[in-house]
Amino acid sequence: MGANYLFSLEPTFTQGLVLGQLSVIVLLGFILKYIFLDSTHDPFETSSYQAHTNHDFTLRAQKSDIQEVETGSKCDGHESVEWFNILLRQIVDVYRSKLRDDLTGPEGNEIARKRIEDYANKIRPAGFLDHIRIHSIDLGVSAPKLHDAHVTSDASPKALTDIHFETTYTDTLSISLSTSYLFNYPMTSFARLPVSLTISLSQFKSLVTISPPPPDSPAPVLTFSISPNFTLDLTTTSLMGSRAKLANVPKLHELIQHQVRRILAARGTWQVVLPGLATLSAVQEQAKKSLHDV
Repeated sequence: MGANYLFSLEPTFTQGLVLGQLSVIVLLGFILKYIFLDSTHDPFETSSYQAHTNHDFTLRAQKSDIQEVETGSKCDGHESVEWFNILLRQIVDVYRSKLRDDLTGPEGNEIARKRIEDYANKIRPAGFLDHIRIHSIDLGVSAPKLHDAHVTSDASPKALTDIHFETTYTDTLSISLSTSYLFNYPMTSFARLPVSLTISLSQFKSLVTISPPPPDSPAPVLTFSISPNFTLDLTTTSLMGSRAKLANVPKLHELIQHQVRRILAARGTWQVVLPGLATLSAVQEQAKKSLHDV
């Protein structure tokens, strides 16, 4: 009976209700697709966003932080590790130089930008994110600063002695990129949501532990690890949308901060194989065996 009312030639309340709901759905679809989303073939055609960071402010914060670290290391009675900071700074500078192919200026920055863009597109989830374009990068000018070194050990005869450092890293490290989130319903690449981001490091603090290998270890390694309770402060500026743009969405900042923390926590342990006592394959086999035993 309801079907007869729905398809009758005379206007009825049911027909008006159905047509009204359909018109609202179609209207919302057009608003989302042509105002917030991007249906063009070129995902960067409508994006003119070029965010940048206040590097002068970051450098002032960096200098202030370094002065506090150096003052603290001299006055609190802990062992000075300034020699290690000099060595660490030179190592970080080598990595920056190799990322630029040992070139300076705009040419070296372009090589580093292209390498990071290629890596980002290699690991991106192709079903959800469109091509990632890296607009600019800043590899920083500083390095992590270690201070307040102290030693801990148990009272047992075979106890291992761990060395702990407080680590602070403040720099101009930043990356500016744009991509699009793909909507594959009701059809593949139905629409795109353009997203432009600039992510900058404000501060990183953590306790770093150096652990020697047990004497009876079949594959002895020197272990460096960061505390799972580290402090990470990122500054994120963002724009979402095509014609109508949403700026600095808090949930997006929380998502990025959470993902970076998760990656650092998962990869916050590094092992150095002792020369002549073990091989990389032996260490990997020992790690697999330990995970299996757990």
